[in-house]
Order: sequence, then structure tokens, then C-alpha cells
Amino acid sequence: MRRAPGGVSGVRPGRGFARLIEMISTTEAAGPARRDWRHGLLPPLVAWLIANLITWLVAAASVAGDGSKVEYWSPQSRRRWDSEHYLSIAKTGYEMFRCRERYPDFPDVVCGNVAWFPGYPMGIRALSATGLSYETSAVVLTEASLFGMFAVLWWLLGARLSRATGLTLAIGAVFPGGVYFHAMFPIALGTLALLVCVAGVKRGSWGLAAAGGFVATACHLVGAVAVGMLLLSAFFAWRADTWPVRFAKAGSSAVLAACGVLWAKWLMWQATGRWNAYEVIQASSYRQGGLRQPFAEMGTAYDFPFKDWYTPEGHLPWLVEHSLTAHRTQLWLNAAFTLLIAVTAAVRLVRNRRLGVEEWAALILTVAIFLLPFSAGAEMSWYRNHAQMFVGLVLVRRMSRWVQVPLLLLCSVQYALLASMFFAGVLV
Repeated sequence: MRRAPGGVSGVRPGRGFARLIEMISTTEAAGPARRDWRHGLLPPLVAWLIANLITWLVAAASVAGDGSKVEYWSPQSRRRWDSEHYLSIAKTGYEMFRCRERYPDFPDVVCGNVAWFPGYPMGIRALSATGLSYETSAVVLTEASLFGMFAVLWWLLGARLSRATGLTLAIGAVFPGGVYFHAMFPIALGTLALLVCVAGVKRGSWGLAAAGGFVATACHLVGAVAVGMLLLSAFFAWRADTWPVRFAKAGSSAVLAACGVLWAKWLMWQATGRWNAYEVIQASSYRQGGLRQPFAEMGTAYDFPFKDWYTPEGHLPWLVEHSLTAHRTQLWLNAAFTLLIAVTAAVRLVRNRRLGVEEWAALILTVAIFLLPFSAGAEMSWYRNHAQMFVGLVLVRRMSRWVQVPLLLLCSVQYALLASMFFAGVLV
């Protein structure tokens, strides 16, 4: 079997996911010998546990919309507006109708759940076949995806515990917007799929890269960034192949990844009889569609009056009271994180005249994820979409500890603020 760049064997597409589990459970530090599978997954397991512990503590310091304490382990505490749509797709499939057909006093716009992609709901439906409720299945899928995120990231970091990789995992545990990795949203599953896509590109497995891209695009519109990255991968990946083969692998994996969107539209067409159901509801009910001017949309998102739109009644705990405008500091931190990723990549290019395959992929995805929500006009959801910039942690490992430590502190504070904003019911 031909050797891929970096001395790692390529894999056949059909064996991609089996090989991914094998990759995660090994470490470069072990040389020819492979470490025990459980030991290899210990650091990501600890990171996952810490992420849950921190989120639990923040939830305990917050209040729900009715003024009661938040029960973090209850599925209800993880549901927000869009969660209802994902659950409805899992239970009964897609639907679209004129709102006034069912709600006479409602504006004459289009209602339904065709504005949400099927990847996450279909995963919930599959898990519910085990006898779990749909709500519990949603939480289990989310938490399993979060653990998978840490596991794949660990392999991409080299599966070697050091100051740099330890701090990177710590930042991942309090990643900006990471509270949505625990919520009934497709953010964790979509981020896991993006990391699998990056792992596939690094391994030289176009089948694994395509599979990750397919799931990413089937989960959320933001996942479409995987298609662009895969197209560009011809210029930084597949280096053991000739140029025609490199373009063939990049193009075929991108096309297969884009099929996630086609699958979503096919399901919507089956239920509604309209191929453009997604576009219709976006334009009618959400005034979205087409490209926006990103910087103008950033200003709109920054000024959105969440605390005026909804504030819990009664006495507010200190953390909740001081988190009602946390989306603004979130935007500054997300922009700074994107800039740090770009600067880190540029410094490595100047010093080493090259980036690793996974570093190129992470750079492209991080910048694209930051810009895409604003280009689409997501003024009320960009903060959760930006959580998928988690893939940029691949490059955080290369940062100086004088950058990593302050970044960890800033992320920790911001995580507590935005998570409290979430559990108080201020965010959607």
C-alpha cells in the first residue's frame, strides 16, 4: 500500500471509519508500539468530563425563564426554539404550510420546519429506535458527538500529551459558544463531521473526507464550508499523487460532500412537493436568502437587543445579570480567535515555508465559518454557528504559551457569560 505524506499509510474509503477509530487510539509518542486503546482516549475523555462539569456549574448559577434553578441533566434545560423543529423532524418528518391556515391571527407567511437540515434529526430518530425518548436521544447524540470531537481533535494534535496539546484541549473545553455543544442542536455533530473531514484529508483518504463532509452539510448550512475546503485540498493535500489524481480526489470528495445538501432537499421535496421549500421559507418567514454584506451584518448582530427582547423576571443571579449582552464580547472574541489562527498560520509559513495538511484545512474552515453566518444574514444565530470554529484548535497547538494561556482565560470567562445567557433563556 502506498505511503501517504508523513509516513502514514493511506486507507481504502470503505474502511475509513474503522481506521479512524484505530488512529485515535494510538499515539506518535509510542513509536512502533501502540498504546492501550483506553489510555489513548483518556485525555479527550477528561476534556469531555471537564466541559460538562463547567457547564453544569454555570447552569447551577443561572435561572430558567420561570425563575427556577436550571436542571442541567434534564433534557428540557437543553431545548431552545430551533430544538423544537429538530425534534419535530425526527418525530414526523418535514412539513410546510401557510401560517394562516392554522393560526388565523398569524402574519401571512410560510410556516413549517423546512428551514432546518435533516442530519441531526435523522440521528435522533435512529437512536430513538433503542427505546429512548426523542429528547433523551437528542442529548445522547449531542454528548457522544462532543466526545467524538475531542477524540478526533486529539488525534489531529498528534495524540501526545504536552503543555501545548493540554492547553489546546483545555481551550476546547471552554470554547466560545461551546454551550451549544451540549444543547439540542446539530452543532456538536456538525463539528465532529468537519473534524472527520479534516482527518480524512490528513490521512489521504478521500472517502473518509467525503463522508465527514456529507454529514457536515447534511447537519447545517455552515457545513457547506467543507465543500470549499475539499475543492481547495488539491493544492495542499494528496501530495503522494500526480496532479490529475489530486484534482480527481479533491473534486470527487467535494461532490460527495455536497450531496448532503441534495439529500436534505430531496427529503423536503418528498414531504412538500417543492425542491425550493428551504429557500421559500427562508425568504418568507426569515427574510433571508442571497448574499449579505458581512461587515454590515456584523454590526446588526452586535447591536441585536437580546436583553430587551427577553429578560427573566424577578431577581437575577449576578452571573445572569452581567451576561445579558455577552453576545457582544462573544463577537470580539470570535474575531480575535480567527485573527490569531490566521496569524499563526502566516508565521508558520514564513518560518517553515509550509503548513501541515490538517493546518491548511483548519485555516480554511475557520475563516469560512466566521464569515459565512454574516454573509447569510444570521443575526440571531451566528454565535452558535461560530462554535464550529472549534476546528481551528488544530492550529492553537502551534501558538506560544504566552498566547494560549491568555486565550484560555478569556475563553473561560466568555464561556461562563454566554452559557449563563443560554440557560437564562435569553439566547435562541
